[in-house]
Amino acid sequence: MTQLVRMFVIVFVVSFGLIYLTSYLNDSEGYSGSNTLTIYNWGDYVDPELLDRFEDETGIKVIYQTFDSNEAMMTKIGQGGTTFDVSIPSEYAISKMKEDGLLLKLDHSKLPNLKYIDPRFMNLSFDPDNAYSIPYFWGTVGIVFNPELVGDLTFSSWNDLWDKSLRNQILLLDGAREVMGMGLNSLGYSLNDTEEAHLQEAKAKLLQMTPNVKAIVGDEIKMLLANEEAAVGLVWSGDASEIMDENDKLDYIVPEEGSNLWFDNMVIPKTAKNIEGAHQFINFMLDPEVAAQNAEYVGYSTPNEAALALLPEEIASDERFYPDEELTERLEVYDNLGKRMLAHYNELFLEFKMHKK
Repeated sequence: MTQLVRMFVIVFVVSFGLIYLTSYLNDSEGYSGSNTLTIYNWGDYVDPELLDRFEDETGIKVIYQTFDSNEAMMTKIGQGGTTFDVSIPSEYAISKMKEDGLLLKLDHSKLPNLKYIDPRFMNLSFDPDNAYSIPYFWGTVGIVFNPELVGDLTFSSWNDLWDKSLRNQILLLDGAREVMGMGLNSLGYSLNDTEEAHLQEAKAKLLQMTPNVKAIVGDEIKMLLANEEAAVGLVWSGDASEIMDENDKLDYIVPEEGSNLWFDNMVIPKTAKNIEGAHQFINFMLDPEVAAQNAEYVGYSTPNEAALALLPEEIASDERFYPDEELTERLEVYDNLGKRMLAHYNELFLEFKMHKK
């Protein structure tokens, strides 16, 4: 019995010593459990130098974790087992997270740099008054095409995708809202339309496109288009920028009928432990110099009006990725259509995909 007690005491002393040593090392670096900030973001979606700079300026240690889909992010935050202080979801996910009670309200008095955001990108339908979210990057859905492979087509209209010369030459994103939205827009309808007759009309028109569709794919669409394995692709503007960096023959356009205006926004999840630090980080990312550096690194469009003025002219003046107000007025944010209507969109999209097979 004495030997057993002795072993227990040794284990206890060693365990306590390890805990103390870990705490001491953290404190010796200027960090403690209450002085960290866990950021949950898409992969390679922030300039690492800016994270280092934030640490240096605030003394707050940044822990950076990544997700690969809004759904995975929402599930992880919904489970509540992991602390996340700041996350960067897309607009439709923000709407759902609000409904599910997964977000904390923001204190705008702690975000003085909010004044630099372009008013066009504030107070949108998915978050009125930006009570829960602040714009991070934005973009469009449009068409990437290879001028050398499409002849005289310039894709000023969605309807150009139905041209018979494009047989087996189009790649589509594997997304119900994007593809159904394209069909609806091509008919002059809103991409948030819920009128059953309009939805059926859009599906019927999409079915007429199937001879032109080579494949419906996921993230590999970027590699396939850059490698010229198809002439045309329906893509997000951020992906278009990456594709064109890989192959400068390609071009990108948003058709005249309009399209989707998407946003990724900074939010504070309900799991946050360092709410003050979260506000500090969001305000830091809103600084024009910081936002400009981040936009150059990531390659997506910044909503920060003052940052845009600091970007190189060839970036800031590129209307493919910074369209003028006339076009942006024809763009629409995806509304939260509710579970039943979203399921119906998915059903119609699946019918289109099955027909393609």
